[in-house]
Amino acid sequence: MNEINKPNETVKESVIQFEAVTFGYAGSKGLVLDGMSLDVLKGSLTAILGPNGAGKTTLLQLILGWLRPRSGMIKLNNKPLADYSRRAMGQAMSLVPQSEHISFDFEVVDYVLLGRAPYLAPLDQPTAQDEAIAMETLEMVGISQLASRPVTALSGGERQLVLLARALAQQPKLLLLDEPTSHLDLGNKARLVSILRQLNRQGVSVIFTTHEPEVASQLADQMILMREGKVMGAGSAGDVFEGKTLSELYGVPVTVAEVEGRRVAIWG
Repeated sequence: MNEINKPNETVKESVIQFEAVTFGYAGSKGLVLDGMSLDVLKGSLTAILGPNGAGKTTLLQLILGWLRPRSGMIKLNNKPLADYSRRAMGQAMSLVPQSEHISFDFEVVDYVLLGRAPYLAPLDQPTAQDEAIAMETLEMVGISQLASRPVTALSGGERQLVLLARALAQQPKLLLLDEPTSHLDLGNKARLVSILRQLNRQGVSVIFTTHEPEVASQLADQMILMREGKVMGAGSAGDVFEGKTLSELYGVPVTVAEVEGRRVAIWG
């Protein structure tokens, strides 16, 4: 089993476990994931790195319980996902998707309040505490000034930050992000990296997908390298992020160099 853990960590407590998980979409003979076994430890900041079509988004959807494996088992905090209610899952983890179609003119703060749903009974209205939490998350991501603006009037980068705020309003212990930097300019990428590092220091486990080696190198302390539904490598960023492995992952020559203390991938 591939084990993702922090160096010098003595207590190895998993947040997510994949045990021989196989998955394929209905009507397709091929498999997206083929017998995947994987351990991601609590407190890690883990990048799932790989080319388009590697199965990264499918992996997140399986963790969320939106998809079910054909065989094998997935555990959250050493307990099978099937044993969790949807409410309990919503309180334990949240997702920042790549994008989301929004067909109603929600004000930003009202949209972020949707993240409080796992804590509300059916038909309950958000409390003053819920509203305070929503505003705190908007301040954390740096867009509190947009609270009363319609979500449909925002730029792509601003919408991505609203999606992050909504996910944080769930107060998750596990935060999942699917290609979180794909719509962000350089300044907002730096802001996102800072926010995720802060959350991680506060005890939130973070798993994010990316096809950008630079993003993975900048942010992750652990990496899972995926290609065609298989894990090609897993471990600490220092061990996994190297030229030979990345060349095999992307199918092009890649050199890893250190620039001002940071490891960068140079291809071609």
